[in-house]
Amino acid sequence: MRKWLGWMIPHKLKYRLFAGFALVILLPFSILNLYNYEKIESLVQQKISEQSHEQLDNLHQSLEDQLSIAFKTLIFLEQDSEVRRILQNPGERNILDNKERMEDKFKGLNNSFFLYNPSVYFTLLDEDGHIYTSYQPKVPLDYETVASDRSFLALQDSGTSYVWTSNDENYVSRDVTRSPTLLSLYAKLRDRNNNTYGLARISIDFSYWFQSVLQKSESDQLYFIMTRQGEVIARSNSESKLPVEVVREVSREPSNGYWTDKSSESLINYSYLPSLDWYMINRIPLQLLFGEIESLKKHYFATFYAITALFIAIAFMIAYTFTRPLSRLQVKMKEAVGKDLRIRLPEENHRGEVLDLTRTFNTMMVDMNRLVQQLRAEERQKDAVHFQMLLAQMNPHFLLNTLNTLKWIGLRNGNEETVEICLSLGKLLETSLNSDVDLILLRDEMDLTRAFLYIQQVRYGNVFDIEFSYDEELLYALVPKLSLQPLIDNAIRHGIGNMSEGGRIQIRMFRNAAVPDRLTLEVEDNGVGMDHSKNNREQGRQRPSIGLQNIRERLRLLFKDKGELEVISLEQGTLCRIHLPVLLSEPYANQNLGNKNDED
Repeated sequence: MRKWLGWMIPHKLKYRLFAGFALVILLPFSILNLYNYEKIESLVQQKISEQSHEQLDNLHQSLEDQLSIAFKTLIFLEQDSEVRRILQNPGERNILDNKERMEDKFKGLNNSFFLYNPSVYFTLLDEDGHIYTSYQPKVPLDYETVASDRSFLALQDSGTSYVWTSNDENYVSRDVTRSPTLLSLYAKLRDRNNNTYGLARISIDFSYWFQSVLQKSESDQLYFIMTRQGEVIARSNSESKLPVEVVREVSREPSNGYWTDKSSESLINYSYLPSLDWYMINRIPLQLLFGEIESLKKHYFATFYAITALFIAIAFMIAYTFTRPLSRLQVKMKEAVGKDLRIRLPEENHRGEVLDLTRTFNTMMVDMNRLVQQLRAEERQKDAVHFQMLLAQMNPHFLLNTLNTLKWIGLRNGNEETVEICLSLGKLLETSLNSDVDLILLRDEMDLTRAFLYIQQVRYGNVFDIEFSYDEELLYALVPKLSLQPLIDNAIRHGIGNMSEGGRIQIRMFRNAAVPDRLTLEVEDNGVGMDHSKNNREQGRQRPSIGLQNIRERLRLLFKDKGELEVISLEQGTLCRIHLPVLLSEPYANQNLGNKNDED
């Protein structure tokens, strides 16, 4: 993944600046514009859908008004005394007179209730086999056939006073209407005693009504009336069709809603009529909705691309303006190596921060050139000092040779004490001359301590005792070399050196219980003490000891603030304590030293 990112991320600063401009400004700006455009389209679609639903609601209300008027005319017919008399007593007058009177009633109802929609047809049946209509039928009506119509039979079976039939067959003459179906109200006519004295059928030519109410609607919009079973029973344009996907989606459940049909590129709005189990559908072509928006979109994106191209050009110019001085500085820095740091950048053609950078570069070149010359001079001085150190090493070398000579003389003369002293002193001298090692193992430090103590025991005639106390697991801990000898020398010279007997030096090495990662080295004597020794030193004007100060300085250099030397005055004697971090070497890590015996 990181490898692919390495290929994708530009390495040149100029291209990185341009990429930064593009990612920080251009890309968010493009995404924001696309989001806003999609938001505008969504809002327009929602607004148009709301307007369409408002139109569908108006159509719904208009149809409900038609149904309400049909009910009112039914009530009027049922309450009209003359209509009731004709149906109950058809023999009082001749049949032609009864038909003429009924037709006058029908015309009056159309003029009163259906002034703006005259396509309403009335059919009344009495119980004596007479039929009265407000229209000219396609074929002469047979009483038995009409009375046995499935809707009248359903009315009789249901036990209700009326039923609606939404796909009733059109029985009106073709000269009057060509609608395939009618919306009919089938009802029973009852008197005050709730006795049925006739049947009524009030039919509405809803196709004619549908066309009349949509005359002022948008010509590019299509309206449909569809049953719950998916049958389209009315349409605003006789040649228009609903796609199968639309029919399936709309008739899935009785509800209102809208959605975009991608196949027909149309916005579909639909409203459900529970009273008739119908859907009113409005189909709006997307081109009608977004035609002007598409035009604006083209102009917008043309402007956007032009601005983008201009932005890219300006971004490159800005990046080039920033990176050109840096590129020149980079080239000059490469040349500085070959020209011995004597290269300079011209300052005349720059302003502002670039001028400050140029001046800083020139100053840096001058300072670096001076430092190089200074380093060369110091290097020559260092060589001279090293030469003097090599000469100084010759004197200790001659001293070691002298000790070896004394050792062999002691061996020839059988003087073992002289031999041991020479060996101990040689070991101490050889360790002090090894300047490459600052830290040694604690067991090696103890060997050197024993060598030093042997010389001091011979010098003072074994008038004091030595006690060692340590944990074997600390034998491979690293400590500063020759760190115990100055403390022991201090204890002997200023503590027990003047005692004739009873002197004792205790040397302890242990981990600090409170701080487990801390090593403590202690040298304690039972001599005269620090104060008494100090008074004697002042009276005798002896040279002050530099051993303790040497140890403090070495602890500071090796361990910073983690190394410490304490000198504590006791009631009898002095305690010197060294604190330093616990550093275990590899031999301890690779061996089980818990059962190991003391190798000393």
